[in-house]
Amino acid sequence: MDAKPSPAPAPSPPPATAPAPLARRLLTPLVTLAGVAAAFTYVGTVDPNEPGHYPACPLLQLTGIYCPGCGGLRSAHGVATGDLAGAFGANAMAVVGYAICAALWAVWVVRSARGLPMRITVKPVFWWSLGAVAAIFSIVRNLPFGSALAP
Repeated sequence: MDAKPSPAPAPSPPPATAPAPLARRLLTPLVTLAGVAAAFTYVGTVDPNEPGHYPACPLLQLTGIYCPGCGGLRSAHGVATGDLAGAFGANAMAVVGYAICAALWAVWVVRSARGLPMRITVKPVFWWSLGAVAAIFSIVRNLPFGSALAP
């Protein structure tokens, strides 16, 4: 007598994985913070206002025009040493960028602690807008009436 093959057993669901421990979930944001803190500590210690420590901006050297990043190291030095007025005077756009990065980092830590992924999705209009703001900032800081924005 021909025996019918018995049906294959139903696949069992994959075992539930336990969430990673809190220390492991926070490792990447904390290592990132350590790197940023090291960079700001270095810039806070080695003053970019003293010549010879950092390379000059090539655009400024070749054309005499301030780019959107000119004064960024001086603004980081001001933030690191607690001189926020000096930091804004060196590069206001960079200081705003530091604040936005700090806020995003805090969101990253909270989401990591809760075991949620950090996903930031932005539309192309965001990048075009950011480029337009940087271009306008760069143009205005090079005009006589915008000299307050120049480093």
